[in-house]
Amino acid sequence: MSKRKIAIGISGGVDSAVSAYLLKKQGYDVMGVFMKNWNEEDENGVCTADQDFEDVRRICDAIDIPYYSVNFAREYWEKVFSIFLEEYKAGRTPNPDVLCNKEIKFKAFLDFCMEIGAEEIATGHYCRVNKLCGTRLIKGRDTRKDQSYFLCTLEAKQLERVQFPVGGYTKEYVRQIAREAGIPVADKKNSTGICFIGERNFRKFLQGYLPAQPGEMRTSAGEYIGMHQGLMYYTLGQRRGLNIGGRGTGERWFVVGKDLKNNILYVEQGEDSPKLYSKVCVVDHFSFVNPLDVKEFDCMAKYRYRQPDQRVHVFIEGDKVLIEAYDKQRAVTPGQYAVLYSGDECLGGGPVSVILE
Repeated sequence: MSKRKIAIGISGGVDSAVSAYLLKKQGYDVMGVFMKNWNEEDENGVCTADQDFEDVRRICDAIDIPYYSVNFAREYWEKVFSIFLEEYKAGRTPNPDVLCNKEIKFKAFLDFCMEIGAEEIATGHYCRVNKLCGTRLIKGRDTRKDQSYFLCTLEAKQLERVQFPVGGYTKEYVRQIAREAGIPVADKKNSTGICFIGERNFRKFLQGYLPAQPGEMRTSAGEYIGMHQGLMYYTLGQRRGLNIGGRGTGERWFVVGKDLKNNILYVEQGEDSPKLYSKVCVVDHFSFVNPLDVKEFDCMAKYRYRQPDQRVHVFIEGDKVLIEAYDKQRAVTPGQYAVLYSGDECLGGGPVSVILE
């Protein structure tokens, strides 16, 4: 009987490495596939993708599986990065990791792997799939590392062909498995930040693609406070980088709004400013993992990664969802993803379009 063939998206990090190792131990015919999604070099002229692929080679040699590289840079530019820029230009705060999962890792990559003969794919994400009764997306067992938030726009038909081998483990245990198995990246540090920016200065990176348009900073009452460097560099609730000192009550200043038409950044003093809080938002294009047969219900929600679950009431009209929180939420921001949960099950998510109140 032939082994079931599975392709693992292998990044050069410990999570995907251990995922590949576990799949091989379970008897799968495993092949590693490295995705190159970005072609530029960092500030030091180093292509980090080349460094990661060298780690992939070492990992796959240690586990004794074949490995391949596929370039999705064009698809990434068209489906992820161009939208990222459009969103910033429109004054919103996008999440490219969610888009990358939707368009690249679980679409372009999934299709590629099916074409080369794989029956399933796997990744090193910290989440789980329950296929006992339909196909449901479940939070990772390690609540500190759970990544279901970033997979919120996937549909059941995609998840049917996906495995998350480390979703039931803690990060510490994954590293322990890697050490015991002699996997060479057991202690490699976690990747941080947006993949195409890496450790670079975000403002400097964005300037290379979108021209900055400095403008006025004002309070909601219209008082002139100073100048901002460009609306795209600021998000609701932000306090760092405003360079406002020695004014008013002495409390910290926070971004509370943007006026794109007049290029004005609105700021207020104090962490408890009412302008920072809201209860109702609308998501114009919400994606459910599985279609729901109800139009109104209570559940839990996250408005940003790592936020504790918030109790909400949901109204559905087509692919538009209105979410009303029971408690006021701080700095809910257009462009960020609102993700719904029922217990540990991720129901779906979408980018916030409008804050109502």
